[in-house]
Parts: sequence; structure tokens; C-alpha cells
Amino acid sequence: MSETIFALSTAPGLAGVAVIRVSGPEAKMVWEKMCSHQPKPRIASLIKLSDPYDQSEIDRCLGLWFPGPASFTGEDVVELHLHGGRAVVNGAIEALAKLPGFRPAEAGEFTRRAFNNDKLDLTEVEGLSDLIAAETEAQRKQAIRQMDGELSRLIEGWRERLIRILAYLEAEIDFPDEELEEGISEKVKHNIVALISDVNQHLEDGHKGERLRDGFSIAIVGPPNAGKSSLLNALARRDVAIVSDVAGTTRDIIEVHLDLSGYPVLLSDTAGLRDLELHTTDGVELEGIRRAKSHAESADLLLAVFDIKDYEDLDSSTLKLLENQDSLVLLNKCDGKILDTNSLPVLKSQMEILQISAKTGYGIDELLSLLNQTVIDNMGNIGSSSGITRQRHRSALQDTSNALSRASLIDLPELCAEDLRLATRHLGRITGKVDVEDLLDVIFRDFCIGK
Repeated sequence: MSETIFALSTAPGLAGVAVIRVSGPEAKMVWEKMCSHQPKPRIASLIKLSDPYDQSEIDRCLGLWFPGPASFTGEDVVELHLHGGRAVVNGAIEALAKLPGFRPAEAGEFTRRAFNNDKLDLTEVEGLSDLIAAETEAQRKQAIRQMDGELSRLIEGWRERLIRILAYLEAEIDFPDEELEEGISEKVKHNIVALISDVNQHLEDGHKGERLRDGFSIAIVGPPNAGKSSLLNALARRDVAIVSDVAGTTRDIIEVHLDLSGYPVLLSDTAGLRDLELHTTDGVELEGIRRAKSHAESADLLLAVFDIKDYEDLDSSTLKLLENQDSLVLLNKCDGKILDTNSLPVLKSQMEILQISAKTGYGIDELLSLLNQTVIDNMGNIGSSSGITRQRHRSALQDTSNALSRASLIDLPELCAEDLRLATRHLGRITGKVDVEDLLDVIFRDFCIGK
């Protein structure tokens, strides 16, 4: 029998209300030992909460009773909605620890019990985690869809199709003397190819689900003293980075989270780039430049910032980063005089060039508008359907596709069936459900073996 666990479910610290959750076979003991009465199931009731030994009053609070299995964890669950003072919360926690068989919950243990008791599958657990961590509207919507089982239904639909395909193939292998449907082999191949197409369509999504979870990455790059840190502060609308006329002030990556059009954006200020052997022997600055280049290479968009006075002699180290990445060129420290940027042959013709002043704010609104549109263009179609949100999902689906592809090329039924079984297990890894009994059920239902 599992132990009864308890924990504070709301954030620690001073608050109007704090919620303590209890789950396990002895949860009912809270009402018997610590409360004035037991509430009716799923109806909030005002109770007096007391110490189980000396009956000293801890708080007058709301109590909720969720008898298992109709609860979040599938076990008996108690919720205590207390006044949120530290002394009240600590008193309740200490009192619960005195009850026999009770112990503090480990991180994620309530959700783990929900999974073990088939209240949530793995993708729904991950959706719940993403919902708690969501910072933007788009992240919230994606998390709710996954928590509601949208991805689970997609995976389970594929798995059911695969089980049916495998059932036909197994029937052909194990019961060759039965009067089975003609052309089963051709039908199996056709269905495998159709399933491969559906799986690959989701694999070829540009990693948009993962990008929505982690944020659209924008790196600010450029030579020293071009105004990169000032631009970061201007876009963040607060002083995040130290601004100085001294070259090499920014040594490490400085990151700011932004919300653009409801989508998460990770904006990074990097160390100034320059020809190292000519300008510096400072080991710290060299490491900063190395990190800047590495970070820029993995960004979704580069903001290349240059001092407008040096626009005819743009830094070669920065320009190398722009050759194979989506980039926006910003000519900073503009005094309002518009320059002809068509005379910059070193830049790719398709690059967008804006003249701004991070110090005065000139051109910043236009830049924000352009960044909003760029983020929408890259992420705006995320959220209308279920998608892959983690590398774990992608790896399992890639393994599924590989197994199906092998099966589609094999004529020997026994070997084809083995790859189909592997594909089934790979899909089952995504939701945490791998059940061979489903296969047996389909065989006996569809083919009436032994008639």
C-alpha cells in the first residue's frame, strides 16, 4: 500500500490563500484527527483545523474531500484552503507530519500518482507541466490542448491503425488455412505507406511546437560599441544590460524574455565581435566572443547592429554570421538623417535594413513592429492543431517512421511484422501506454478464428 503524502500546492510566501494537498489511503485521517467535521465529497466546507495531539486550533479554513478514484491522483484526496500566512502554513504542515503513515511529497509525486492510476498519460502530464510554466497566450493554448489529450488522441489514433495493420498481418502468418480476405498483403503495404506519410507530416513541422515552448530566439550581434546593450534595454523597456563606451563591456550572454503578439521571445545581447588577433588578448573577452558566435549560430533571427558612422566599413566578423541565417541589419546611433543604404554592397540584397537610435528611441517602434510580424510569420500557425512539443516525442516518432519504412520494403511477413511491432512500441513510449492485449482483441474480433 502506498504512503499518504502531503505538500503545499501553492507558491510559498505571504499570500491571501494557501492550498495544502493530501493524497493516499489514509487521507481521510485528516478529517478524523484534525478537523471539526468531514465535508461532503467535492463540496467546500468551512472547518476548524487543529493539531492532532493537543487539539490547539491552527486555522479556520475551507476543506475539500475527493474520495478516490474520482480525484486528480485516483486516490483519496484532501485539500485544505488556508489563510496564507507563513505561521499558518507551517503549523498545518507540522501537524500533518504527526499523523501516522503521512510524509511530505516529493517533487511531482501527485502527478506521478495520477499517471500510475491512469488519470493522465505522459503527454497530458507534460501538458500540465507546460501550462504551469506558460508565460504567453500561445504557450498557454498549446499546453491546454496537450493537457486535454489532443496529442494523446493523435498518437493513439496512429497506434490503433498500426495495431489493425499488424493484426491483419499476424492473421495471415498464424492462420494461413483460414478463409481470410483476399489481397491482405497489398492492403497492409498500402496502409503502412499511408501511416508513414501522416507521421512524417508531423515530423516535418520545423520544430514549431518545441520552439513555442522554449521561445523564438533572437540574438543581438555586432562589433563593440555599436549599441547592442542599449538596444536590448530599449526593447526590454528597462535597464537590463550595462551600457558603457568602453569596448568589451559585455562579456557573457544576457537574456531577456519578451512577449510579442502572445508568443515567447528570448532576446539575447552578446559580446562585441571583432578581429581578435588585431584588437584583444583579453582571455575573458575572447571567451565572450566565442560564446557570442556559438549563441548566434543557433538563433532563429539575428539583429546585426552597427554604428551608422561606420556603415561603409561593416565588421567582417559579424558579416560572416549573416551569410546563412535570417538577419535584420540595424544602423544605430542615427541622428535623424536618413542615409542611402542601397550603397552597401557587402550586405545580401534581401536583408532588411533599418536606421535606429537606441538612445533616443528613433526607429524602435518600427523595429518592434517588424519583429512582431517576423515572430507571427514563424510561429503564427502554431496552436491550431496538435503538434510535437518535446524532443522525446520527436525521437519516438522518428523511430516509428524508420520502423514503418523498413516494414514497407520487406516482403517476408514475419520480418515485416517485427518492424510493425517495434513501431507500435515506439508510439507507446510517447503516451506511456504499451498494451499487447489490444492486438489480440482485434485479431479475434475481426477474423473469428476457430469458427
